[in-house]
Amino acid sequence: MIRVLLADDETTIRAGVRAILATDPGIEVVAEAGDGREAVELAREHRPDVVLLDVRMPRLDGLAAAEELRGAVPGAAVVVLTTFSEDAYIARALGSGVGGFLLKSGDPRELVAGVKAVAAGGAALSPSVARRVIDTLGGERFTRAAEARTRLEPLTGREREVVALLGAGLSNQEIADRMHIAEGTVKAHVSAVLSRLDLRNRVQLAVLAHEAGLVAHD
Repeated sequence: MIRVLLADDETTIRAGVRAILATDPGIEVVAEAGDGREAVELAREHRPDVVLLDVRMPRLDGLAAAEELRGAVPGAAVVVLTTFSEDAYIARALGSGVGGFLLKSGDPRELVAGVKAVAAGGAALSPSVARRVIDTLGGERFTRAAEARTRLEPLTGREREVVALLGAGLSNQEIADRMHIAEGTVKAHVSAVLSRLDLRNRVQLAVLAHEAGLVAHD
């Protein structure tokens, strides 16, 4: 069972997200918070597997809460719930150790899949959000794409395949099943690539995979 803490200051949003997650018997919402400070306190109490954080919340915003959660509950994966009107927060979120970005208004299946992905050690980054992340990071898109491809050149073919599947939102186990290798081998590939490319987390690697064109956007 994947234990989820949901934080959003709008009760109707929380109700909608909770209803979507309730469609999967393997996910349980163990607590709800109306602001970032309450989210951190409840996370300490309930020790969830995944924390879904709205960006704009009173007392403590979602990104500040994400930074605190990294130290308070290091075992919890943090996912930012965003809208396309909050692009200015995305670059900051990438440095906050978040496990992904999910749209509040996105496909409900993406929300469920994203929660499962981060709980399994993956990254929750749908193609629609990834494109917005890349645009928000600034710079000319074609230049960024060329730079991304250059950064990935030292990787082996197997490592590039792992990176592409990670960018598509697959968990370690799903990547292992797709490539017919052990899950431990996938973890080793990801760790090696993160270290070699000097990246902080899987979300940054997923963004790089999208920038380099390794992930289809259709």
